[in-house]
Amino acid sequence: MPELPEVEALAGYLRERAVGRRVERFEVAAINALKTYDPPPSAVAGRTLTGAGRYGKFLDVRFDESLHLVVHLARAGWLHYREAFPSTVPLRPGKGPIAVRVRLDDGSGFDLTEAGTQKKLAAYLVTDPAQVPGVAKLGPDALAADLPTFAERLRSRRGQVKGVLTDQAVLAGVGNAYSDEILHTARLSPFAITDRLTDEQLAVLHAATRTVLGDAVRRSMGQRAAELKGEKRSGLRVHARKGLPCPVCGDTVREVSFADSSLQYCPTCQTGGKPLADRRLSRLVR
Repeated sequence: MPELPEVEALAGYLRERAVGRRVERFEVAAINALKTYDPPPSAVAGRTLTGAGRYGKFLDVRFDESLHLVVHLARAGWLHYREAFPSTVPLRPGKGPIAVRVRLDDGSGFDLTEAGTQKKLAAYLVTDPAQVPGVAKLGPDALAADLPTFAERLRSRRGQVKGVLTDQAVLAGVGNAYSDEILHTARLSPFAITDRLTDEQLAVLHAATRTVLGDAVRRSMGQRAAELKGEKRSGLRVHARKGLPCPVCGDTVREVSFADSSLQYCPTCQTGGKPLADRRLSRLVR
């Protein structure tokens, strides 16, 4: 799933490559991906792409006359930039992984795609990003929050720190992968309870959040969209590395699996050497 660093880099790439180009055609191939109907898709054609940014994990592509294409790429979505499209034939609805295609006046453009069968990519055409329900509910940006704000937000939601850290209403931008990395850097169990964290632990967690996300943004910026997934994987130390040695202590990275997700952690670095029970309702090491 694209998280804060990848979405920031995608926005940066669009600012570098596409700003100032006029939209020749805006095509919707997956009707269920477009969550709004006013303004209609036809309203994008002829407008100039004026900027790109993000709100948490939402990508915001801006056009003139205050029109925004706000996209949540979900678990399997991505943006593919094309220097030239293989065909000028309009997309056929319901065919292939492409959800939305934006063709620009120099022959380039980008596709929003989604792999797999769980179609959760969501695109919104709005005049104000706050009209997107997910954007309106976002908490402070995880990379921008200062320590007092960070501590207040974490303590405002009692629960396991892994889940609270990825709750977008608490802090915006952190997902499954980077939360594993942040907790490993902070040497905290993913099942530590937020309202039991000391001031010192919260300060360390805040510093780890800024370090992990900041480093990932620096590695990602300037990369082409096609290179970002590989760049993300190359920087991970525990996430998706089950069975491999921890690069800090050499212990074996372990995993806890849930119904539709999993987390990875290092027992030596994070849980005093004790393995976490691999089921949700167990008595868990904290």
